[in-house]
Amino acid sequence: MSSTRTPSGVPSNRFGTGARLSGAILAGILATPAAIAMDPEKMQWSGHVGGEYRYFTDAGAGGARYQHNFSLVAEPELYYPVRASGDSLRLTAFLRLDEHDDERSHGDIREMKWHKVADRWELTLGVDRIFWGVTETIHLVNIINQQDFVENPDGEDLLGQPMIRLELVRDWGTLGLFVLPYFRERSYPGTEGRPGSALVVNTDNPVYESGTEQWHTDFALRWSHYIGNWDLGASYFYGTSREPRFDPMFSSITKQGVTTLRPVYDIIHQAGVDVQGTFDAWLWKLEAIYRDGQDDAFFAGAVGLEYTFFDISGHGIDIGLVTEYLYDERTFFISTDNDLSLGMRLTLNDIDSTEFLAAVVQDLDNQSRYFFVEASRRIGDSFKLSVEARGINNVAEGDPLQFYDGDNFIQVELAYYF
Repeated sequence: MSSTRTPSGVPSNRFGTGARLSGAILAGILATPAAIAMDPEKMQWSGHVGGEYRYFTDAGAGGARYQHNFSLVAEPELYYPVRASGDSLRLTAFLRLDEHDDERSHGDIREMKWHKVADRWELTLGVDRIFWGVTETIHLVNIINQQDFVENPDGEDLLGQPMIRLELVRDWGTLGLFVLPYFRERSYPGTEGRPGSALVVNTDNPVYESGTEQWHTDFALRWSHYIGNWDLGASYFYGTSREPRFDPMFSSITKQGVTTLRPVYDIIHQAGVDVQGTFDAWLWKLEAIYRDGQDDAFFAGAVGLEYTFFDISGHGIDIGLVTEYLYDERTFFISTDNDLSLGMRLTLNDIDSTEFLAAVVQDLDNQSRYFFVEASRRIGDSFKLSVEARGINNVAEGDPLQFYDGDNFIQVELAYYF
């Protein structure tokens, strides 16, 4: 299977007016860098290249029975300020070469955008990444970009999203308006991929509610502001759901007896809020959404507290304790319907920027749990060492976490930054 389906040409009469207009504008913007006589001396290059090693504590299922996996990654970035106008161009590419999983060997344009900054507004045209949200365990309101699910199942790696983005900066807050002319499908591990090889998704034949499929024009807006100690956000999204559902009527069984799931992309309406209050050492956090259009309408929310002990023993060490409660009215394919998470954040505030985060998420109904550990430290001026561990245990029968049963892993990455 291929992780993303190459779209075939769509006849022009299947496009809505908005899709045709947005696509034409976007094509023109993406051609802009080639039309500008760029001064090589003003080009600012940065990014990183690195190597990653994963060790799986158990042998996998099916064909993915390896325990050791190596991969290489590169993410170069080019930034170019355009004269003295306040405009800029940015290009960020991504490439992963994986030892075993052809689906994880992939490339992407994370950013390819022109950015205009004026006194009371900003305009972005091209491909960009947008992140909304405040909670640590789950990112409910973050809906503009598709997740790069083969890169990491934590939901924090995002595919580049074509967009037209206008931000109006006013005394009453910042209002962001988004036109999204093209949809990115979610990718999934192949039969040789870990973690998640038990989740076999037929990404070659997704089901779309919209007749224009990936070319449905989506819209979003977000208001953000701060009042005293509170950072506030409210958002609305209309378009193709970034999170597919899996309808049993579209599932099939291969000759090998493997059940494959076919993703269904509905047209949805989603309203969301995100709130963070900062009171000395306390952080109060809330994310909540209401979504309609994906079968039954539902509510989901996450509320949390974080308390930080600063400068422990006068050595500059900060320790933060994090707890979050997760609730979701959906019961199918959702592992965070009634969960409690507990975590700890350690920041050494040393010259090497040493950081550590660990958390465990416990299902309050069936006692299933998953956990993760993330740590990083700079080595010299140009290298960074990152360590990550993810896993599950005590998984109840029928819990969606069963798709990751036996895929607990430890990951080490060494990257060179330039």
